Amino acid sequence: MNVIRPQAAPGRPLAATQGLIDVDIHPRPTSLHDYDPWLSQEMRDRLHTYGMRPRHGFSKGPPYFKAMPLACRKDAWTPEGGVPASDPAFMARQHLDFHGVDVGVLNPLQPSGQGDQNNAFSAAMAFAVNEWQLHRWVAGDDRLRASVVVPYEDPEASAREIRLRGGDPRFCQVLLMSRTSHPLGNPKYWPIFEAAQEVGLPIGIHAFGYSGWAMTNGGWPSFYIEEVSEHATSCQSLVNSLVLEGALERFPGLKIVLIECGFGWLPSVAWRLDKHFPSLRHELPHLKRLPSEQIREHIWVSTQPIEEPPRPEQLLDCMDWIGWDRILYASDYPHWDFDDPRTAIPTHIPEAHRAAIFGANARRVYGF
Repeated sequence: MNVIRPQAAPGRPLAATQGLIDVDIHPRPTSLHDYDPWLSQEMRDRLHTYGMRPRHGFSKGPPYFKAMPLACRKDAWTPEGGVPASDPAFMARQHLDFHGVDVGVLNPLQPSGQGDQNNAFSAAMAFAVNEWQLHRWVAGDDRLRASVVVPYEDPEASAREIRLRGGDPRFCQVLLMSRTSHPLGNPKYWPIFEAAQEVGLPIGIHAFGYSGWAMTNGGWPSFYIEEVSEHATSCQSLVNSLVLEGALERFPGLKIVLIECGFGWLPSVAWRLDKHFPSLRHELPHLKRLPSEQIREHIWVSTQPIEEPPRPEQLLDCMDWIGWDRILYASDYPHWDFDDPRTAIPTHIPEAHRAAIFGANARRVYGF
């Protein structure tokens, strides 16, 4: 969806619900210089001389052509020509005010330094992006909450950043990407999980990121649509890894929120794991519980993009298996596939469940 037009009748508020919480808003800097106040001279020089070097198989530029610049809505560019979601006041008017959002969760994507080839630079950028969120966004609008951006390929540095931010109520989750250099359940990443559990923050895993590997099993795909479709399969792999490596059992307080990954695939992944578990569990002596039990206890999902099968009861069955208390509304503002809260959730979903999706579930998992 590219252009949002008011649909409210005279005297009727524009907000879709009461208590609306959006768990996926993507702020951007006006330029890389926005991060300068929180970077050392060495890291500023590195940023502006060399830029960021994410782990992917293309030397420069976006890896795929996208129909919309920066993958954003046409109307998200500011009247002054600023890039989408770079002006807090404009974002508030266009999204928070217009749709009646009570709480918006900030998920900074690139340019954030996450997954950069240089771990020290990635850690410096994570600190700067976190400070930028607080000073540029949260300080001016008490409806916004920040995510703790971490240099996830350096788990010890990530744990330090999590503990630094953990007591600050302006941060509501730790932010990871779905494509990491190792499967996410690998013990390499356990310091991140330990720190998140220690400070009581959920871990939001957003689709995307560059691991240094192609997202397929056979090399780099040709088209952007393949990359977008792969968001779901990358999350299937990380769920398998989190379960089978034992991360979810080792950290019983861990809460995982899958953002912009879809969710129609989750029941079938759990069913397949459960099917194989009895005959193959001899290689998994560290696991005491069925995979499906772990998934349903530790994992939440978001609605953008929501699957829309031709038979409505199929979607209801899927959501019922996941749990109506495990599904959170996400807009993906300001991207081209933004989900307007007035139209995003199918009307055949019962009203009580819709209310939970729009706000109550997020309040519980994030502690708002």
